[in-house]
Amino acid sequence: MDGSINFTPILEQVLDEVRPLTLQGKVANYIPELGHVDRNKLGIALYLPDGGTYTAGDAHERFSIQSISKVFTLIMAYRKLGDSLWQRVGREPSGNPFNSLIQLETDQGIPRNPFINAGALVVTDVLCSQYVNPHLAILEFIRQISGVEDINFNPRVARSEAQHGFRNAAMANFIKSFGNLKSPVENVLETYFRQCSIEMSCAELVSAAQLLVHYGTALGVSEALLTPSEVRRVASIMLTCGTYDAAGDFAFRIGLPAKSGVGGGILAVVPGRMALCVWSPALDAHGNSLAGSRALELFSGRTGFSIF
Repeated sequence: MDGSINFTPILEQVLDEVRPLTLQGKVANYIPELGHVDRNKLGIALYLPDGGTYTAGDAHERFSIQSISKVFTLIMAYRKLGDSLWQRVGREPSGNPFNSLIQLETDQGIPRNPFINAGALVVTDVLCSQYVNPHLAILEFIRQISGVEDINFNPRVARSEAQHGFRNAAMANFIKSFGNLKSPVENVLETYFRQCSIEMSCAELVSAAQLLVHYGTALGVSEALLTPSEVRRVASIMLTCGTYDAAGDFAFRIGLPAKSGVGGGILAVVPGRMALCVWSPALDAHGNSLAGSRALELFSGRTGFSIF
């Protein structure tokens, strides 16, 4: 399929079929501010390299991107450190929940991958060492690659995360005890909570993901930000680690490199072919959007967009 096809009816049909699932699952109320989000929200957006952007439902309403931000911070850290980044964080699926501390002891403070919380804290620490104001650098990078200037943090969400982020604080201190966190723990946590509070819509997220669709180049940016090889590596980590301890089942059912967030968003990318984002706030037991996962499964099955 290509850009000559109008994908809007397909997206609308997918949303109609998955809408009953919005009544199942659980909104992420362990971050109290996220618990106020309307579970009935449902949106989807598709970007094609030669066919523009197609949307349906609440695709233009902003939500807290949460762990989807880890894709962008990984890209930033990878650009700065290159392959030496992998000396501080692994590239293997964890097989454990995203906020688990279990493996940090046996792995000597080296998180299994950059998408679980422990690994994302190490990536954030890299940015804290590279930028005077790392949270602003992250925001500016996302604005740059998306072409949207008014993307911003939600201070209420960031504050809510900080007030209830005891497990993340425990992880950061534990990693620090192994010498794998260089900056002050409080600086890393503040930056991490702020990056997770960034609000974007499905349409804006697929616009930012053009960077991966176009193998490292973004519209309006003169220089290549990643090499094609680096893009493939980022996408491979999204496939194997992007949906936490459900990554194997996600790859089996859907076949798309993806990164989820507990705000209910899932961003999927196939370099050279498309970016797809869906948002539905109610989550399954793994922390992935319940209706969103099913929507991606239906879309990939009907369109053939898959890496397999």
